Amino acid sequence: MEDTHSLHPRVTGLRQTQKAVAKGLAARVYLACDADPALTEPLAQLCRQAGIPVEQGITMSRLGQACRIDVGCAAAAELKPQ
Repeated sequence: MEDTHSLHPRVTGLRQTQKAVAKGLAARVYLACDADPALTEPLAQLCRQAGIPVEQGITMSRLGQACRIDVGCAAAAELKPQ
């Protein structure tokens, strides 16, 4: 997640990201490469089914920083413009 992406509306965390994908609100999903695959794979599959691009290769710590939260997170979603 680039710094410019951090300016877009977003949700953080697996559950909030799953909800955004299920409701069709997510434009792009970011999954941490060091998160437990047992947790992130169902979300990745949901994104594939919905045709939502998934970015991987960022650590939980860096993803949390990009989302401007004090802890790491396994997933985040950039939301579609309203």
